Amino acid sequence: MTRQPALFVSHGSPMIVVDPSPARDFLVHWGETAVRPDAIVVATAHFDAPGPTLTETRTPPTIHDFGGFPEALYRLRYPAPGDPALAHRAAALLTDAGFAPHLDAARGLDHGAWTPLMLMAPAADIPVVQLSVDSRRDAGWHFAVGKALAPLRDENVLILGSGSLTHNLHDFFGKARAPADAPEPYAEAFAAWVQEAVAAGDITAMLAWESRAPFARRNHPTPEHFLPLFVALGAGAGGAGRRLHGSFSHGILAMDAYGFA
Repeated sequence: MTRQPALFVSHGSPMIVVDPSPARDFLVHWGETAVRPDAIVVATAHFDAPGPTLTETRTPPTIHDFGGFPEALYRLRYPAPGDPALAHRAAALLTDAGFAPHLDAARGLDHGAWTPLMLMAPAADIPVVQLSVDSRRDAGWHFAVGKALAPLRDENVLILGSGSLTHNLHDFFGKARAPADAPEPYAEAFAAWVQEAVAAGDITAMLAWESRAPFARRNHPTPEHFLPLFVALGAGAGGAGRRLHGSFSHGILAMDAYGFA
């Protein structure tokens, strides 16, 4: 049986599915070259719930949980099937690890899931289960969630965290910005720190990111877009990872991706 990696990607704006960018090119290339998984469990920043919560929807609808974008974006659909059996399998693993997971039989796929997957797996024929983050919980809690789900990787299930390596929307919208603007120094410093800590396998530093990383709270005024990284880190057995992609959008959003073998 193929062992899937644990992966973290930055999904950025929903426009990533239509606008050219280095991050878009990375996601497309990854999907074209990676070993096809039998299913995907995606921890998404846009599913923030007391948890962990897993979707067991059989035919999850596409959720357009954003506003102010071109009408064409709202017509897009990502009709991947759900996988209730996988949701129950994941819930059992979480229960064995001491969590009290919930199952949601109605929720669809939010844009933290479908926008990267539309690029990585455009045929929409791989079953997808969404996993919530819980912004009331810390990095260590999310790391433990990922660690509990790690056995799924040996069942050819991709564990995917979808968020954003940096995510200060106040600064993003604070002035007119172009997609190719030079990175803001505070965002660049944070991204460099994460790259170094992940490459070194420095889990202690990563779990203490709020006090150890430069400009931590400026890059993440709220943590939900960073927390999926810790799910991937935990599912990667807590070892060293590597940056698979690094770029910036509008000088604010680091679009980095990390893999944990």
